[in-house]
Amino acid sequence: MTESSTEILVVGGGLGGVAAALAAARSGRRVVLSEETDWIGGQLTSQAVPPDENPWIERFGSTASYREVREGIRSYYRRAYPLRAEAAASPTLNPGAGRVSKLCHEPRVALAVLEELLAPHRAAGRITLLTEHRPVAAHTDGDDVRAVELEDAEGGRHTVWADYVLDATENGDVLPLAGAEFVTGAESRAEYGEPHAPTTADPANLQGITYCFAVSHHDGEDHTIERPALYDFWRSYRPDFWPGPLVGFSAPDPRTLEPVARTFHPNPDVDPLDVAADQSADAGDKELWGFRRILARGLHLPGSFDSDITLANWPLNDYWLKPALEIEGHADADTVRQAHEEARQLSLSVLYWLQTEAPRPDGGTGFPGLRPRADVTGAEHGLAKAAYVRESRRIKAVTTVTEHDVAMDIVGPHGITRRHDAVGIGSYRIDLHPSTGGDTYIDIPSVPFEIPLGALLPVRMRNLLPAGKNAGTTHITNGCFRLHPVEWNIGETAGRLAAFCLDNGTRPHAVREKDELLERFCALLDRTGVERRWPDVRGY
Repeated sequence: MTESSTEILVVGGGLGGVAAALAAARSGRRVVLSEETDWIGGQLTSQAVPPDENPWIERFGSTASYREVREGIRSYYRRAYPLRAEAAASPTLNPGAGRVSKLCHEPRVALAVLEELLAPHRAAGRITLLTEHRPVAAHTDGDDVRAVELEDAEGGRHTVWADYVLDATENGDVLPLAGAEFVTGAESRAEYGEPHAPTTADPANLQGITYCFAVSHHDGEDHTIERPALYDFWRSYRPDFWPGPLVGFSAPDPRTLEPVARTFHPNPDVDPLDVAADQSADAGDKELWGFRRILARGLHLPGSFDSDITLANWPLNDYWLKPALEIEGHADADTVRQAHEEARQLSLSVLYWLQTEAPRPDGGTGFPGLRPRADVTGAEHGLAKAAYVRESRRIKAVTTVTEHDVAMDIVGPHGITRRHDAVGIGSYRIDLHPSTGGDTYIDIPSVPFEIPLGALLPVRMRNLLPAGKNAGTTHITNGCFRLHPVEWNIGETAGRLAAFCLDNGTRPHAVREKDELLERFCALLDRTGVERRWPDVRGY
């Protein structure tokens, strides 16, 4: 057992964790940032998910530091890749020309950009990065967390003592270790009166997880993988609310729930510069190859690449049979291990089906030329290093954001819920994927929202802050808070808040309760590029 101390400990190196560490370090504070995998970046890197963003992201709707990441990714491609002149000159370059986002890209590029942002602070000793470390215990004193024990890949333990602890883990793992009050799964309709909440609360009703994978396609080659152990099960599995087998091209439209046939056309002869990505107008998920494409060969000089690279995060490989989270009375560690293994098997089964059985446009079956790109995702099994986790433990917060605050059908298309303690903004549809409780999609229009400081304040703990998907939302509103720019905003605000409290000898709850402190903190956010108010925009 080794020990160290710091001013701010950020547990979890996903998007929120990186944003928190960067904000605190830029405030001049010492930070220890831990991460369970060997890649920082979470959704953008180890989970391999191109960013899901609001339709105004190129002009407004994110923090300045999030825009640094986006522009850093574009700059990386312009410097390092053989782009066509027209592509390199485009101020809105979309390297993958994917339809899900205006900025689809490879995980390693995002990793390089995030590491570059942290580099000067690591050199100055303001940030200490501990990869392959996971939290296993916490030491508390009343309403304060004094230290968190981290376990490394070899089983060694390291205790970090800190003035502030920020939980930026994918599952809110510090919350139970510290004895903080939290919730999981779905609240009952009676609790907040949410129209889309179930009649009875279900702590084990979580959105499904996904093990993404990347593929390219090479005519005349055979890259067929070994038949997955659970292939027969997954090939025959048909959910009650699905129009056919889960592993197939027919799936519900998340917004209408009507059956829709997806198509799959590797390497289409379409100029990627002509592809538009606008989630408010078109979800873009009907043609699977182009939906989350992360490298478009047509953007580059002829002969540079013999295939696009696309990312499989589709209806076909969402997993929801078991909770991938330990929940007392519902799921233990063995259940969680089984869930992750079954989810990996599902994604491998989707890949094998595509290679061997999927119908082709020419009337044949199978695309044996699909090559799994472990070199892109960084994991030996060819899948992403970590599961894409959509729903975490959530703090019981001073302010809980509910469906009444964000649903367009309730507040109207221009109805933004104004927050006196706004510390950021976000926007996305309320997008819940099928869940472990047996629910189908809940995908409904929402309005742009302001993030209240109260949603970052636990009801009791004084120096523990959420820095990701574990903020004060419900099962329903998590569906529009879980996206990349919002997670980054929450993490950045948490990092700034911890540093502000250290600078001013105060506590987070006092910042919200005292007008003078709140005014000064909001002014700090304004100066550092955290947008807190929306212009007049319409929900979608």
